[in-house]
Amino acid sequence: MPRPNPYLPRRATIEKAVIENDERDLKSFTVAFIDPEERAAFTYLPGQFAEVSVYGAGECPLGVASSPTEGDRLLFTVKRTGTVTDALHRLREGDVIGVRGPLGIPFPIERMKGRSVVVVGGGFAFTTLRSLAAYMLSPGNRADFTDLTVIYGARSPGELLYKEDLAAWGRRDDIRVEITVDEGDETWSGHEGFVPTLFERVAPSSANAMIVICGPPLMMKFTLPVAAKLGFAPEDILLSLEMRMKCGIGKCGRCNIGSRYVCVDGPAFTLAELRRLPDEY
Repeated sequence: MPRPNPYLPRRATIEKAVIENDERDLKSFTVAFIDPEERAAFTYLPGQFAEVSVYGAGECPLGVASSPTEGDRLLFTVKRTGTVTDALHRLREGDVIGVRGPLGIPFPIERMKGRSVVVVGGGFAFTTLRSLAAYMLSPGNRADFTDLTVIYGARSPGELLYKEDLAAWGRRDDIRVEITVDEGDETWSGHEGFVPTLFERVAPSSANAMIVICGPPLMMKFTLPVAAKLGFAPEDILLSLEMRMKCGIGKCGRCNIGSRYVCVDGPAFTLAELRRLPDEY
């Protein structure tokens, strides 16, 4: 079918809506395109995002949390922060939304093949990182990568996303999963402390490895010195700048860093690339 108009959303139905956290401000939506041809045209890889719209309220950019290896449904996790996300949270299973995309550039999976991959995430920014982990762990792809490590943290146990996925990954012997919370409760027996501290303690090898980091700006800022200390080269450190995305197609000019547009040239950039750009991210 011809390439769709990038301004027009495709209609999709919410098949499942799940509250993810104790604060009840994070909700995951499993959605299916109404038109099978439009679903077939939505070919994506981990790291890409979409503009999700609520008719009458507007649209917002969301990282795709599902992996293309998981079937023909899409997963979006939405934090309630404003008008559009609040409208999304009020929707129910069976309601129709708009989806346009996929947008942005995927994580450089071909560069990752044959290498170890370390995934470092914090808070609700774990969405596209979940997509990447699920993609690498799928039966047809796992042999393409050597050691896999996931380091993930949240404020409290009740704020962790994708608890069932984390538990399932933790039972596998072909991935290392390390989870931390800022402060545990009476049920928590895992790590306590911030993500950069756990990252340094876990100390995955940087030999023939790449690292992908996505989280709150402060977490990312304090993770970078640890990555350097462990020997990760700037060209092997990927940072996802999803928080800067707006229109998704480089027209509004609100996500640029110098001459680069996060929504068109990213959202993931290597540290080496970012060092050549103005220090405004």
